[in-house]
Amino acid sequence: MTDRTTGSGAVATRRPLIAIPARFAATTSALRYAADVTARALVQSVYDAGGEPLVVHPHAPRAEVSDEEVAARLAFADGLLLPGGGDLSPRWSGQELHETHYDVDEEQDAFDLALARVALSQGIPTLAICRGLQVVTVARGGTLHADMIELGGFAAVHRNHVHRILIETGSALALATGSTTVTASCYHHQSIDGLGEGMRVIARSEDEVPEGVVIDGIPGWFLGVQWHPEDTAATDPQQAGIFRALVDAARGPQSRA
Repeated sequence: MTDRTTGSGAVATRRPLIAIPARFAATTSALRYAADVTARALVQSVYDAGGEPLVVHPHAPRAEVSDEEVAARLAFADGLLLPGGGDLSPRWSGQELHETHYDVDEEQDAFDLALARVALSQGIPTLAICRGLQVVTVARGGTLHADMIELGGFAAVHRNHVHRILIETGSALALATGSTTVTASCYHHQSIDGLGEGMRVIARSEDEVPEGVVIDGIPGWFLGVQWHPEDTAATDPQQAGIFRALVDAARGPQSRA
């Protein structure tokens, strides 16, 4: 990342540019047609952390896009945020369609998966939230539980629920939040089954569901959380710290101008 000189000759440090893939929406109240959207709380959280959130249009006609094309589009970014959203198509992990899958869009999937592969291979600092963590899991060769309710007992409490997360001492997530426990706003009916290459769980719910993940052996910073820190980041310093960690990583030597 570079600084720019103002008209007066002073040097102003620009905000790190954080790419966020949009989500497709069939309708929105403010627009007449289908739209590319992102959550206001999400972009506000990035902005409050000192980043400049830039929403990127997902383009993968027929659910096909090359990593080279996506790398060229991501060349401007100092960091990447993979946000929440609908379920991934099970085709990407070789699994079966489940009756509870919802809002599946394979063009969205293909673009997000390519973003994950490019960012992780190039060392672009990346924060993955909820679906975003599931995207990374599949991109790294992992698998997902199609519906946690089939695991028994705990399943229902992870959708539209607030609960406690236990974090590994000294981990990237503990450093970001300043704690080994956080209260998380969750909305997921799927969860990680088989971890992808290099992935390591650093936080779990009290019922042992993986909720925080890092990746060993990659060139850049990565953190994945299964909950939605943007829901309470405006009032919860622990959740805000997750976004600051992304922005701080994007300011570092591995970020690009």
